[in-house]
Amino acid sequence: MSPPLRETELPNPRTVDLDLATPLQIVDLINTEDQTVAAAVHAQREPIAAAVTAAARALRSGRRVIYIGAGTSGRLGVLDASEIPPTFGEEPGRFVGLIAGGERALRHPIEGAEDRPDGGRHDLVDARIEVGDFVVGVAASGNTPYVRAALEFARGVGCPTALICCATPMEEVRRAVDILIHVETGPEVLTGSTRMKAGTATKLVLNTISTGAMVRMGKTYRNLMVDLMATNSKLVDRAERIFMEVCRTDRATARSAIDYAEGSVKLAIVMYEKRVTREQALMLLDIKDGFVREIIGPMPLPIR
Repeated sequence: MSPPLRETELPNPRTVDLDLATPLQIVDLINTEDQTVAAAVHAQREPIAAAVTAAARALRSGRRVIYIGAGTSGRLGVLDASEIPPTFGEEPGRFVGLIAGGERALRHPIEGAEDRPDGGRHDLVDARIEVGDFVVGVAASGNTPYVRAALEFARGVGCPTALICCATPMEEVRRAVDILIHVETGPEVLTGSTRMKAGTATKLVLNTISTGAMVRMGKTYRNLMVDLMATNSKLVDRAERIFMEVCRTDRATARSAIDYAEGSVKLAIVMYEKRVTREQALMLLDIKDGFVREIIGPMPLPIR
């Protein structure tokens, strides 16, 4: 007797006539299904919050957040990890994305890579996993052998672990994780195509974990990314606008202050607002663990 189909593999009764739909009807069908994803993610808000806490704890202790997955799930983990340095000025390698089949699998499917348990263990060893790293398995099915073996190995090393999935994982997988984030997205528009609703849900969860952890690490002031790396003209403009908003000044002053702070918006803000030297601003940031609000206080409301 065949095992029951996973939730993500079940046919969707609302889209059985997908092949007869007009382009507009296809758009409406997909959009209607997508609207259920945010609610499914919200239902997992408590374990997601626990993952935010675990990620921040690992980073604060000098360890890393490691995402590991296969296929679409793995690609989404790599994507999220790669966006952390420019967005939050975090050192490369603090968030790590591992995918079954290696870098080639980012662009090309590597047949069978997700079915090899030894691959997950091997990739964590290659990444020099350490006690205290927070290892997050990403698997829509919840049961990918590559991810399952990686989580079991990480747990054995002494790492806190989490799993992001969209179908009910097997009991042995549950035992390998401290935090289970099971987002019940249900059947896909296109049966079994977990790059759709499951992929969307996964991206939302990853966004929340990484952004939440960075907020808890003092990488923001209010809702401004004061630790961004201004590596292109768009980000240079954003850095100057952030300084202008916080310090209520003009662009020329912002540009000069950021240049003097060697590109650090956060440092420039503290220097300008507290009227201190670069060295004094660095000391204040160190004392306050990087939290700008604890140094300069809340930003005053604009005069109307």
